[in-house]
Amino acid sequence: MKHLTLAVISGILLPLAAQATDAPLNFPLNTPPAIDAASYVLMDYTTGQVLAEANADERRNPASLTKLMTGLVIDHALDQHKIGLDDVVTVGKDAWAAGNPVFKGSSLMFLKPGDRVTVRDLSRGIIIDSGNDACVAMADYVAGSQAAFVKLMNEKSTQLGLQNTHFETVHGLDAPGQFTTAGDLAVISRAIIMSEPAEYHMYSEKSLTWNGITQQNRNGLLWDKALQVDGLKTGHTESAGFNIIASATEGDRRLIAVVMGGKSAKGREEQARKLLTWGLRDFATVHLFSAGQRLGQEKVWYGDRHEVAVGSAQDQYISLPKTEANKLKAQYVVTATRLDAPLEQGQPVGEIRISDNGNLLKTLPLVALQQIKQGGMFSRLMDAVKLKI
Repeated sequence: MKHLTLAVISGILLPLAAQATDAPLNFPLNTPPAIDAASYVLMDYTTGQVLAEANADERRNPASLTKLMTGLVIDHALDQHKIGLDDVVTVGKDAWAAGNPVFKGSSLMFLKPGDRVTVRDLSRGIIIDSGNDACVAMADYVAGSQAAFVKLMNEKSTQLGLQNTHFETVHGLDAPGQFTTAGDLAVISRAIIMSEPAEYHMYSEKSLTWNGITQQNRNGLLWDKALQVDGLKTGHTESAGFNIIASATEGDRRLIAVVMGGKSAKGREEQARKLLTWGLRDFATVHLFSAGQRLGQEKVWYGDRHEVAVGSAQDQYISLPKTEANKLKAQYVVTATRLDAPLEQGQPVGEIRISDNGNLLKTLPLVALQQIKQGGMFSRLMDAVKLKI
C-alpha cells in the first residue's frame, strides 16, 4: 500500500460527468441551517456531492419546475440540429389559453393561434415567463404533440438515472402520476448547466418583453446583491407549495439549491438563500488529482517494460468543509497480488482512498496510465525464473 499526502491544486473547477449523486459526507460539526420547507437539497455542481438534504427522495408535485426538463429536451433538440433558435414556430390552438380551461389563472406568454414566434423567444418565454402556452407550442414543434414530447422527457429522466421522477405534462400543472424529488431536480439542474452553456444564460434574464407585454422573472434571487445567482426556476401550485431551484457562483465554485414545499414566494427564496450562503461560506471544492496524474510506479511482470505508472484517469474533486480541506490524505492500493502484462492504458488495477483524520471519505479507481505489452520470450522466461526463485 502506497501513501501520498495530497496537495490542494488550484485551477478552474470543471464538473465531472453527470451521474448519480454521492451521499452527503458526514461532518457532524458542520450543521446546515434550519430550512422551513418540505424537502431540500444543496449540491456542489463540480462534484455532484450533496452537501445537505432533507427528504431528498420524497416524491412531490414539481409544478413549474417541470419546465427544467422541458428546457433540457429542447436544448438537446438544438444540439442535434433538429431545430434552430431562429426557427419560426406557428402557434396552434392547443397553446391558446382562451381555448384551454386548464390554463386559467396560470403563467402564460399570452400566445394566440397563428402567432409566429422564434424558438429563441419561446424558450425564453418558458424560462422567464414560465409560460405554459410556450411549453405546448414548443412541444408540438419538437415532437409533433404534447404526448410525444412527454415521452422524450421521461426518456431523458431514465438517461439521467432518475429513480423518482415521472412526467405527465410538458408544463407542470397538476396531473395524476406526475412527481419528482428535490434530489432528482438537483441532477436535472446540474445536467442543464453542464451540457447547455450556450442556452443557460437565459435562466439569468430578469425580464422578457414580447408582443408589447413585459413580464419579470419570478426568481427574486436574481436581484440579490449578496449572491451571484444566475438561475434556475420557480414553481407553485396549491398542492406543490412554493418551489425554487437557485444556482449561485463564487469564483470557480457553483452550488445548486433545491427547495420544495415552501410556505410563500418570499419564503422559498429565503430558504434557498440560507442554503447557498452556508454552502459557499463553509465548504470548499478541492481538486484532488488531474487526469493522467502519476501517483506512483508499480512492478510489472512478463512485460516489455518492468514498471507501470499508476494514477487517476480523470480529474477528481471532493467537496468538504473548509476546516477539513488541508487535512486530506490519500492512499492507493493495488488489489492484485501482482501485475502481469499485458496491461491496457486506463485498466483498473486498484483503488485510491481519500481520508480525513483516518476517516474514509471517498474511494476512487486507480488505473494504469500507460499500455504495457507482453515482453519477448527471453524476458518472460527471466521473469518466470525470478518468480520461482
